[in-house]
Amino acid sequence: MDIRNIAIIAHVDHGKTTLVDALLRQSGTFRTNQQVAERAMDSNDLERERGITILAKCTSVVWKNTRLNIVDTPGHADFGGEVERILSMVDGVVVLVDAAEGPMPQTKFVVGKALKQGLKPIVLINKVDRPDARVQEVHNEVFDLFAVLDATDEQLDFPTLFASGRNGWAAETLDAPREDLSPLFELIVRHVEPPVGDKDAPFSMLATTLEADPYLGRVLTGRILTGTARVNMPVKSMHRDGKLIESGRLSKLLSFRGLERVPVEFAEAGDIIAVAGLTETTVADTICSPEVMNAIHSTPIDPPTLAMTFSVNDSPLAGREGTKVTSRMIAERLLREAEGNIAIMVRETADKDALEVAGRGELQLGVLIENMRREGYELSISRPRVLYKTENGQRLEPIEEIQIDVDEEFSGVVVEKMSQRKADLTDMRPSGGGKTRVTFLAPARGLIGYQGEFMTDTRGTGLMSRLFHGYAPYKGPIEGRRVGVLISNGDGNAVAYALWNLEDRGPMFIVPGAAIYQGMIIGEHNRENDLEVNALKAKQLTNIRTTSKDEAIRLTTPRVMTLEQAIAYIQDEELVEVTPKSIRLRKKLLDPNERKRASRSAEAS
Repeated sequence: MDIRNIAIIAHVDHGKTTLVDALLRQSGTFRTNQQVAERAMDSNDLERERGITILAKCTSVVWKNTRLNIVDTPGHADFGGEVERILSMVDGVVVLVDAAEGPMPQTKFVVGKALKQGLKPIVLINKVDRPDARVQEVHNEVFDLFAVLDATDEQLDFPTLFASGRNGWAAETLDAPREDLSPLFELIVRHVEPPVGDKDAPFSMLATTLEADPYLGRVLTGRILTGTARVNMPVKSMHRDGKLIESGRLSKLLSFRGLERVPVEFAEAGDIIAVAGLTETTVADTICSPEVMNAIHSTPIDPPTLAMTFSVNDSPLAGREGTKVTSRMIAERLLREAEGNIAIMVRETADKDALEVAGRGELQLGVLIENMRREGYELSISRPRVLYKTENGQRLEPIEEIQIDVDEEFSGVVVEKMSQRKADLTDMRPSGGGKTRVTFLAPARGLIGYQGEFMTDTRGTGLMSRLFHGYAPYKGPIEGRRVGVLISNGDGNAVAYALWNLEDRGPMFIVPGAAIYQGMIIGEHNRENDLEVNALKAKQLTNIRTTSKDEAIRLTTPRVMTLEQAIAYIQDEELVEVTPKSIRLRKKLLDPNERKRASRSAEAS
């Protein structure tokens, strides 16, 4: 059977996972009466809720005696590490672009990598039935983007299809019949080269994704470059520099059939498979026959740029909601995550009850914390901090490239806020429809917590995309939160009357009746200093009747923070307490006298 290996590249929310659903249905992968969840490729609960793809996934469909191995890649910059390696598995790419939004920064990031690897693109302009679609302009923008990314003449001569993934059709022209996805299937078979590989040479493959399976152990997915893989054959694995990692046997071979992985006895050069049986091999390593001496060239893994401390929840409310609360349980879960997710690094800290977890960004670490709380863990999370490098005695910090699309009226406030965060403006141009596209190079630490403020400043209409640019000399201090917080001075349940009396001090984070404790942050102070307050004080009852309007207390709706907002809000001496049901803010030191001593010693030093 012929094979074609393709990746689908698109920005967040441009519809690639929905398109793959339609390809699976129309290729006959599902029975006509089979119940299949919408966006079947986004199998993770968080992917479904947030509408984003977090993990690269493989699927396979058969179209007229040709097997199409399709890789659905993440579109978010925090998961960009997945994307680069996926491209080494495929021979062609489908670049999916929204007919209204056009090519976005993440499209630029991934397409640039694909063009550098010499892959021939197929452009699919999706959602052409949107009322605000601007199909011809978007087509021209894609051509301009390819030209800017130094595409060859052959790559610039790309075929284009117009489609609606949700409605399951593609057409070569806008006025062609809109029936099904046959034009896309046929174009892939015609335009993408079949994989090249010497089936008679010794077996070799590059591991491109890794997951930890409870039954099979480490499962490594990749494309067979040369030779044939057989169950139980002896193999070895090598680092990028050719150094031996381990020797073993392929205890299991799994091939992709629709959404399932099916055990097979053998697989040949060009096919994408998953293998089990190796205990130390990881992503970017070469798995091969013992006689192979040279490792396959691979892309190094992007360095982590942010770190947080995960520690035991030691608040007075600890253990009430979660079942997994000990440092041993937390450490085991984090080490298991690091084994299956190579973009995350875990290391021990001086405090025996805490671990430092480093990753590519707030979203990636936020997803990990959210998964853990759903599994019943209780944690304390520190403020994210940036990981610096030192070269030739100079301190370097990670820099991100930020592209922002906003209505023209908000461009001024965005430029002002970004300049406060030490960002350099590199480009500003109108992008049509009354919108402005602004590009910055900004320190990663300046962007911690900016997303929420950005959405407020742009009334929820702005779009911000970011990707890792490189390291640059330290740009100096950046001003943090300008206001203090309101701290509870006692343990108990918050009283409505007390909260009502505190409203003129600043907005509240809690509702009446919420369990609180000494040292917990219950609101924001509208001045610069922190203030200890009593939220437990009830109204004194008298025997004098009052009018009913004196009895009814109307409270302003409290500011309930999401996990990402809470992590971004806290300062260095504060923590986020995360449990399966609650997200609370607190001071690291709950005792006010200890906090005073710590601040005095910090000032002295």
